[in-house]
Amino acid sequence: MLKGRIIKNISDIYTVNSDNKLYECKARGKFRHTKMVPLVGDIVEFLEDEKYIINILDRRNELERPSISNIDVALIVTSLKKPDISYNLLDKEISSVVIAGVEPVICFTKLDLISDSEEAQLHKIVGYYESIGIKVFLNNRLEEMVQYLCDKYVVLTGQTGAGKSSLINRLDKEMALKIGDISEALGRGKHTTRHTEFHLVRGIYIADTPGFSALDLSKYTNSEIRDSFVEFRSRICEYRDCMHDKEINCAVKKDVSDGVILKSRYDNYLTFIK
Repeated sequence: MLKGRIIKNISDIYTVNSDNKLYECKARGKFRHTKMVPLVGDIVEFLEDEKYIINILDRRNELERPSISNIDVALIVTSLKKPDISYNLLDKEISSVVIAGVEPVICFTKLDLISDSEEAQLHKIVGYYESIGIKVFLNNRLEEMVQYLCDKYVVLTGQTGAGKSSLINRLDKEMALKIGDISEALGRGKHTTRHTEFHLVRGIYIADTPGFSALDLSKYTNSEIRDSFVEFRSRICEYRDCMHDKEINCAVKKDVSDGVILKSRYDNYLTFIK
């Protein structure tokens, strides 16, 4: 029996990487009975000769879109122009991956399209996100990003047109074509062939997602959303379960009024919980 990680899934065939050797496996029928479906990213035990997955080890985390597990980083590719930046969408993406137990990393693209005044504002925004522990890279600092993401399992996410394909193209032109084809297939609708895959790009294991312009947080509780705003966690309010909305003596609201907490983040938070 061998152990490895599922790096690709097409229909009922799972490609498992075990010590840099690939095995095309099927899943034992017992998984259908337990409603436990193997996911790309799963660490599994399988029979080498029969090519059957017989056990799925505990997952560190799991995302729904795409269905993938054991992710180290969600790389949130965010356009500054065409489409214009949406801090509401960015904060939604951050909250959703934080709740899932995945580290968010932001990459701002299309820096060349913004004005000097917009660039000055961007640097303030970048400084704030970095101050609360979120790594931020600009598309003119790709080598730093590559170094940070090396050997990590990364899922690409971001609004349609944000520049995901262009970003990958700058890292590996051949891989960009493959990922672009998969992105197109993922967006074709209900008859799409199920295909999730990690690609090795300059030492980074990258999986793509369909682009999107809206994200629904309604499946999460207000407490989960509150706790996904990492800068709120260290504030000590009068009430232990303060929702930082209408309560008195709220430390979060005070820090917003004092300019310590970014007002756009707080405004987005109020929108999300309502």
